[in-house]
Amino acid sequence: MMNPTSNKKDFDELSTALKDMAYSYIEKYSPSKQQLKVYLMKKVLIKFKTTKSKKEISELIDNVLISLEQNKFLNDELYSDSKSRTLLRRGYSLNKINQSLRMKGIDQKFIKQSIEKIKNKEIEPDFVSALKLCKRRRIGAIRPNANRELFYKKDMGVLARAGFDYDLSKRVLNLEQEEFQKLIKIV
Repeated sequence: MMNPTSNKKDFDELSTALKDMAYSYIEKYSPSKQQLKVYLMKKVLIKFKTTKSKKEISELIDNVLISLEQNKFLNDELYSDSKSRTLLRRGYSLNKINQSLRMKGIDQKFIKQSIEKIKNKEIEPDFVSALKLCKRRRIGAIRPNANRELFYKKDMGVLARAGFDYDLSKRVLNLEQEEFQKLIKIV
């Protein structure tokens, strides 16, 4: 027979430990809700020898997450906006940003809003991102003219894996060095 008072104590200790872990993780990484949930679940299963079932632990974690959202420590909408801008600056295409945010467990409506904000603020965000990627990876117009044709297929593959469509990739790779340098200075 289980002692209800020790069970309550165990519950409170686990709840407090979860909140502490959540705060420290948020402070260090500013994660999405889904990332934090996965992190806490892993930590509880590894660190704590508890008699609770996974369902009970999951409910406890959900309560902690709801509390964090109500206190404005977690906000997937802000996370989506922030992460999408960061990824755009790094040279990610809008498709790649969409995919990356989905993998982080962000709600589709937040992703859509973030991408719309980018489209409204930026002129041809994919073109600008493709230019940045070419500069960072030293492909396309950055390559010496003698090597450009040899590496055309490889460069096209790099841009395709980054989520850029064929026409845009072709347009960026066919830029002359002078024109590329002018454009890269603007962005």
